Amino acid sequence: MTGISMHVSSSLPAKLINGGIAGMVGVTCVFPIDLAKTRLQNQRSGQQLYKNMMDCLIKTVKSEGYFGMYRGAAVNLTLVTPEKAIKLAANDFFRHQLSKNGKLTVFKEMLAGCCAGMCQAVVTTPMEMLKIQLQDAGRLAAQQRVMPSVVTALKMGGTSAVLSRSYNASTAPEAARASATQIAKELLKTKGVTGLYRGLAATLMRDMPFSVVYFPLFAHLHQLGRHSSGNPSVPFYWSFASGCLAGSVAAVAVSPCDGQCYFLSNIDTSKFSVKVK
Repeated sequence: MTGISMHVSSSLPAKLINGGIAGMVGVTCVFPIDLAKTRLQNQRSGQQLYKNMMDCLIKTVKSEGYFGMYRGAAVNLTLVTPEKAIKLAANDFFRHQLSKNGKLTVFKEMLAGCCAGMCQAVVTTPMEMLKIQLQDAGRLAAQQRVMPSVVTALKMGGTSAVLSRSYNASTAPEAARASATQIAKELLKTKGVTGLYRGLAATLMRDMPFSVVYFPLFAHLHQLGRHSSGNPSVPFYWSFASGCLAGSVAAVAVSPCDGQCYFLSNIDTSKFSVKVK
């Protein structure tokens, strides 16, 4: 098995800062697509409000305004920096620990990525759980307007009940909204810290394989862009393209696990007594 030489292009603090900024920019750019994915995943047979991604985004803008596409983004923007910090630091740490004479085999690269994905789940799991509840709030509100009986059935079935209660709590045209802070407080109060880690196994099933694919693939693609062995610098466009390709391949590979992560993170909070704004 061939090995690749390890090269630390920047200090760890610089990587953490760059990763945090890149994470926030990434969340801002792709969050509407992620919101559409969440709402499409949560649709059930006979209760479909959206035909496809574009239809979901158009209806979201019409009913909730432009910023409705960013519902739940505050959670991601707040936690994406520590998530990236843990992920990048863990990957570098395990690569260093597993290296031999400054070189890593592909298998050890994959193992380092796997460990990094496992470590990031400490932040990713509660972040995903809160984000999913808030992203799905608009769909529940739309169903309340179009099919009130459906929302009642969902609440009785335990699907995003905290959000269903939030919208049913008011008869005003503009329904009240539950915040991420309210959901987190209720979970901590009734379930303890473990309540924030519902769906941990599914999150690990997604994040670990993603990092197993992403980090080694990016490292090899990035290395191909070096000018020469004496000049290890890589053009920005090559780094960008390498990241896009590696991320796309990894995302496709773990897509089924992402669906399971959603369903297991969708909490049953029918017994909560949430106070709405």
